[in-house]
Amino acid sequence: MKNKFILLITLISATLNASAQKKQPAQSLTRYVDQYIGTGFHGHVFVGANVPFGAVQLGPTNISKGWDWCSGYHISDSTIIGFQHTHLSGTGIGDLGDISFMPTTGPVIVNKGTLAESSKGYFSLFSHKDEVVKPGYYSVKLKRYDIKAELTASTRVGFHQYTFPAGQQANIIVDLTEGIADKTTDAYVKQVDKYTIEGYRYSRGWAAAQRIYFTAVFSKPIAKFAVYDSTALKQGVSLTGENTKAAITFADSKTTEKVLIKVGISPVSTANALQNIKAEIPGWDFNKVAANADMAWNKELGRITIKADSLSQLKKFYTALFHTMIAPSTFNDVNGEYWGTDKQVHKDVSFKNLTTFSLWDTYRSANPLYTIIEPDKVPDMVNTMLNIYKQQGRLPVWHLMANETNTMVGNSAVPVIVDAYLKGFKGFDAKLAYEAVKATQMQDLRGLKYVKKEGFIPADSSRESVAMGLEYSINDWSIAQMAKKLGKTEDYKYFSDRAKNYQWYFDKETRFMRGKITADTWRTPFSPFESRHEKDDYTEGNAWQYTWLVPHDVEGLMTLLGGEKPFIKKLDSLFTVSGDLGAEHSPDISGLIGQYAHGNEPSHHITYLYAYAGQPWKTADKVRYILNNFYTTKADGIIGNEDVGQMSAWYVLSTLGFYPVNPANGTYVFGSPSINNAVIKLPSGKAFTVTVKNNSPKNKYISSITLNGKAYSKNYLKHADLAAGGSLVITMTDKPGSFGTAVADRPKSVLN
Repeated sequence: MKNKFILLITLISATLNASAQKKQPAQSLTRYVDQYIGTGFHGHVFVGANVPFGAVQLGPTNISKGWDWCSGYHISDSTIIGFQHTHLSGTGIGDLGDISFMPTTGPVIVNKGTLAESSKGYFSLFSHKDEVVKPGYYSVKLKRYDIKAELTASTRVGFHQYTFPAGQQANIIVDLTEGIADKTTDAYVKQVDKYTIEGYRYSRGWAAAQRIYFTAVFSKPIAKFAVYDSTALKQGVSLTGENTKAAITFADSKTTEKVLIKVGISPVSTANALQNIKAEIPGWDFNKVAANADMAWNKELGRITIKADSLSQLKKFYTALFHTMIAPSTFNDVNGEYWGTDKQVHKDVSFKNLTTFSLWDTYRSANPLYTIIEPDKVPDMVNTMLNIYKQQGRLPVWHLMANETNTMVGNSAVPVIVDAYLKGFKGFDAKLAYEAVKATQMQDLRGLKYVKKEGFIPADSSRESVAMGLEYSINDWSIAQMAKKLGKTEDYKYFSDRAKNYQWYFDKETRFMRGKITADTWRTPFSPFESRHEKDDYTEGNAWQYTWLVPHDVEGLMTLLGGEKPFIKKLDSLFTVSGDLGAEHSPDISGLIGQYAHGNEPSHHITYLYAYAGQPWKTADKVRYILNNFYTTKADGIIGNEDVGQMSAWYVLSTLGFYPVNPANGTYVFGSPSINNAVIKLPSGKAFTVTVKNNSPKNKYISSITLNGKAYSKNYLKHADLAAGGSLVITMTDKPGSFGTAVADRPKSVLN
């Protein structure tokens, strides 16, 4: 009887423990995200509260202006002029910083001030020691006012919580003149009732005609509402003009008091902004909203779970993954309405409209990464681009808040859409997609008329002609593959021929890609080292870097260079040669190994090219060096502009052990995985597991691979095999071996 009783107790205890384990939350991955990484040097990353791919990026903005403040925040700064609801992350150009709220105490001051005359402005100093920065939550103490500011967010709503000191007049300054590297062209603010204000901000900057509406609801009644034209107090409770500001004052309190504010934003109207609030944050539980934001981030970060040897690796990996999920950002309202490129309101609930497409950067690996870990969002991205095509007559180049900025070269939406189609994604009109990619590449804009007529872009007709022409060859190759799958034989031949146009730029004498004036005349003088930012034949680079920008036809490039051995010799030289970039070179050319520049995107595939020539161990050497030295856990831990997820996507994929050299051929080239295990969650409950055996700093070379239990000799992985789910086991060694070196096992630009 005693034994039966003990057995019963044991069974009950086991049942209770199992039940408790089921109720326990999944392991928090947000604890590994360090938003300070990339806030130093030229990282330009966003710091603040947001949710994955949200419309709101609510965070502090420093008083400083300049290139290293493209996101509004830099680790070197200790000033705050307000908490603004939109920010870019990692870009090389500044914009946004819309709808600035600044809590203050004492007499109302509506001028932000300067460091030289701080008493005449409302800005405050702060210390990084007083900040708490977590995914979905930000807090800081404003030294000047002894105010604790806390921020969280939902997709379209910024949620503020300010704790004011006792016995002080509490104010909120709404400054619609403030933005990041743009100028307000018109603004409006109005008190709707004792708890609500509304308004808008129109601005001109990188986005030439940006507009954003807001409605703000306060937890405490407004005691006084005043409007200002710059610093001039105006009568009434509403004002319209380019210098519009407002000051909100609350009734004095003898005790410490919290004021909460829900700020909905909309690209369409103040009414929609209010509807967004009601739909996303109907109550006033700040902690619950912050917990929901954390949960949303954990869900997205949990699409890849890894095992690594150190906390540093975990922080680098999940911070990088976090950075890939800030944008593209939501650009519609809960009712499906959005502002189009044609400057009209559109309504479509069949997809989520998006913005902030840094396509010249992200087509290389961030967009391929989304096809692996964000397959549910890929149709939204494609549908957004197709709607932009219908509204402006061509696919987006660098799209921001319903504005075509035309920033960077090529038509990089093309490989993104083609890649999605070739990988079998549904949820968008394939016929329209082909029409869009073809029509975009058949226009006369941005040098394409020369591509159609001459095959190359004359250097005296357009700046950045070589970079532009090489990107167009990649675009044309992508269209050819889509045409082939659709059975469009003539288009396949035409665009396949155009995909070879990169050969026009190759000079057999110097063995570099360079600008040419006519079919037989090169631009002179020529230096393979010099880079003249936006004045020469390359985009943020030089001939050493751009000679390798043929990811769609590596075999053809190898032939141009004379075969495998000359190809390898030239590639070796890239990583060792030194030379002067010139006084006018772009600061984006950073992270140099010889002339290889990891801080800028055209170099990102180059380390993996060794695999095409049968020397994958050299890829492993370079990849491991970059992973360890150009990505760190320090504030300057990103070697160049983060570029809206691209720099981070390179890290994520390379850490897992593979990379998409060709952005649209559905394969990933193996490199040197630096984790011990990774589980990639796939749709329908499937998973793809990567197990790395004998991994260490010394053991950086792949000796063998098995896929689903069978020996696998190919030095590349097909997306179809990854998407099907399964198990990849990679065994590492400390010496280069024969894995992947056989001609039949090397990666190829076109697979049968």
